[in-house]
This record gives sequence, structure tokens and C-alpha cells, in this order.
Amino acid sequence: MSETSGEDEDNEGPTDIERADQSESEQLLLGWRKPNKMPSLPEVHASIPVPSPHSPWTKKLGAFVGLGFMISVGYIDPGNWATDLTGGASFGYTLLIVILMANFIAIFLQALCIKLGAVSERDLAQACRDAYPKWVCYILWLLAEIAIAATDLAEVIGSATALYLLSNGHVPLWAGILITSVDVLFILAFGTHNFRSLEMFVFVLCAVITGCFVYELTAVKPNWVDVGKGFIPKGKIVTDPAILYNAIGILGATVMPHNLYLHSSIIQTRAYPRTGAGKRMAIKYGSIDSSLSLCVAFFVNAAILILAGAAFHYGTNPNPGVASLSEAYRLLAPAVGQTAAKYLFAVALLASGQNSTITGTLSGQVVMEGFLHISLPPWVRRLITRAIAIIPAAIVAGVLGNEGAGKLLVLSQVILSLQLPFAVIPLVHFTSSRKKMGRFVNSWTVFLLAAFVALLIVVLNMYLIVVSIKNNEFGGAGDV
Repeated sequence: MSETSGEDEDNEGPTDIERADQSESEQLLLGWRKPNKMPSLPEVHASIPVPSPHSPWTKKLGAFVGLGFMISVGYIDPGNWATDLTGGASFGYTLLIVILMANFIAIFLQALCIKLGAVSERDLAQACRDAYPKWVCYILWLLAEIAIAATDLAEVIGSATALYLLSNGHVPLWAGILITSVDVLFILAFGTHNFRSLEMFVFVLCAVITGCFVYELTAVKPNWVDVGKGFIPKGKIVTDPAILYNAIGILGATVMPHNLYLHSSIIQTRAYPRTGAGKRMAIKYGSIDSSLSLCVAFFVNAAILILAGAAFHYGTNPNPGVASLSEAYRLLAPAVGQTAAKYLFAVALLASGQNSTITGTLSGQVVMEGFLHISLPPWVRRLITRAIAIIPAAIVAGVLGNEGAGKLLVLSQVILSLQLPFAVIPLVHFTSSRKKMGRFVNSWTVFLLAAFVALLIVVLNMYLIVVSIKNNEFGGAGDV
């Protein structure tokens, strides 16, 4: 009899608090017009175990580690390299403050994405499909696809440049661009069915990139006093059209629109309890993981700009004109030798391009499934986006050479910046809606900060368009 009673006690149902918690979570989902019948990235949805909210914090954080590196990849892709190199060579350390501010904005926006994905149990694209008219969703989908294509363009040119360096120039840029189309094999080999393995692969490539730049900074020894001055805001950043153009390129390369869609999706790969307590845990530890990973991305971006500034702007023979991906390795030559510098730089660049390929494919899948409810195998998705990027890149590289491809690369990052408001504004809208977010809704402080960030991005982009059209400066900087 006592054994039976013991079993009954062990198998007791949820407590009143737990039932209330579950009820609140279900009420939140009623704030949307339709139930979400198709989970985001369904093949890996809730596939990674998470300890209970009452477990030690180290175990909970460990369960979420890895997501941030999937996102930080987009902040250290070849497009960032191009804008950072151009900014450092042309303007010294002036734009370090822009990289810092862009990183703060990125950390803030990615935290909002985590909140949206965890609380609503849908990604940003699915949220837009539920809340907005069809014609608005089609426009947002098209703009998101343009952003992904621009990202892929940077990956194509960056990877092709790495192959050009590794082959000692025997593989021309246009041929390297065509060769990069086979990187879809990476997606086929790893797939997305074991998301932890995919995260580990991305982490290793991020470690390679970071390790290269740690060594490079140690070898070059820049003037750290001058570097520190680069974090002091200067008025000419917004008054000089050339500096502003590059600054907004850095913003577009750092805060990437497709990452906002991706992060709101992959937070749901964790099998945290879909209750109020479980969602709070996901938001807290997902945000910590994201912030730490983006700090690594900030280091890489700052290191590229510092190295370019030290070699091409403040060096004994200043030469801003050689701030290209295919020539940038020369800034390391005095410290490690020209051959070692070339291969070190090329390996990091290739790792960057291949890393971004993985997250670009996942973002494309999230966007297409979320907006259109069309599901394609990852390799088909990759072929479509890569074809869109390869055609213009190969033509420009074949006709205009490295200089034309470099201008196209910088322009792609400005395009990303122009697309950013169309992802940020819906994100702010949803996370500031009490009907959709309940007690997880943005506080007034967070809302005002989010609104300011969105307004800042819109104003800077409008200014950029007016000035650049007036002075015919779109794509006017850069080389590979």
C-alpha cells in the first residue's frame, strides 16, 4: 500500500504554478491570428536537449552555447573584410567607433530576435506572414531574398579571392567564382539533421579566423594609443560623404538582415520547456551566448580595420589604393614573411566564406518557408541563391577584373544596409506588442531604444541614397 502511495506521489501531475505557467504560454500564442502549424526549420526543431530551468546555470548556458557562433558568422564574412579594409586604409582608425556602435546594435537586435522566437514559437518571417497582408509579405520576402543574395555575393567573391591567393594567382577571380558554386557539397555532407555537429563545424572555422587575427595583431604591433583614439566619435563621419558611405557599408556588413530571421529560428532548435519559465531561460541564456559570440566578431572586425590602417594609412609608405582582399596579406609580410602572410590570410578568408555559406543557406530556408510556406531541400536552395550571386560576380570579374569585383563587393554591403530597416521595423513591432508578447513585451526603455535604432538606420540610409546619387558614388570604393 505504501509503495502504491509512493508511486502516486512520484507521478503527481503539474503543480498549480506549473499549470499557470503553461496556461500563460498558451495565452501568448493566442495573440497571433493563426496557429503556427509548421515549426521553423522543422527537421531540427526542439532537437537539442536542454536541462530544466532549475538546473545549475552552467548546464543551462552550455545547452545554448553554439547558437551565437552561427549568428556571428554573418558578422565576419568577406563583406565585412572588404568594408573594414577600405575603411582602415582610407580613413585610418576613424571608423573603429562605427564598428563598436554597430556591434552594440547587433547585440541588441539579436536579443530581440531571441525573444521573438522563444516567446512566439515562430521566426520573424512566420510572424510577418501572420501579422501583415499578403502583398506586404511578398515585398518583405523579396527584400529578404535580395539581402541574402547580396550576402552570398560577398561570400562568392571572398572565397574566390582566397582561391586566387592559395593558387598563387593561377586561378583567376572569375574561375574561382565558378568553383565556389560547389561549396553546396558542404551542406550536403553535413546537412541540418544534426544541428550540434553543424554548430561545432562553424565554431571550428570561427576559431581558425579568430586565431589568425590574434597572431596577426601580435605580429604587426600597431600604435595602441592611436587605436584608442579611433573609438572617439568624430563629426566628419557623418559630414564626409566618402566616410559616411563606408560607415554605412560597415553597418550593413555588421548588422545583417538575414541574421535577424535566422536567430529567431534557430533559438527554437533547443528543447526548452515551452512554458513561461522555459522561455525566460531561453531568452536569458540565448542572449548571453549571442552577446559573447558577437564580442568575438567585434574583435575580428576591429582587427581587420586596425591592420589595414596600420599598414596602408599610417605606414611608412601610405597607400590606400592597395586596400584590397587580394593584396591585404601584404600588411603582414614584414612581420611573418610574404609567403606565410599570404597563406595565413587566405585560409582565414576561405574559412570565412565557407562559414557564411552555411548560415546563408539556413537563412534562405527560413525566409522561404516562413513567408511562402515553400519548403526546398538545402542543396536546391543553395543552388538558387548561389546562381543569383555567381552570374553578376563572374561577369563583372571577367570584364572589369579585380577592381570591378571589389566595387561590387562593397556595394553589396551597402545593399544589405538598405534592406535592414525592412527586417528591423517588423522585429520592433512584434516584440513591442503586449498582445503578442504578454509580460515578455519590451519595456518602455527597450522600446524607445529599439525605435531609435530603427529610426537611425532609416535616416542614415535615406541620407546615403540622396548623397550617393547626387555624387554618383555608389560602388565607388573597394577592390579585390
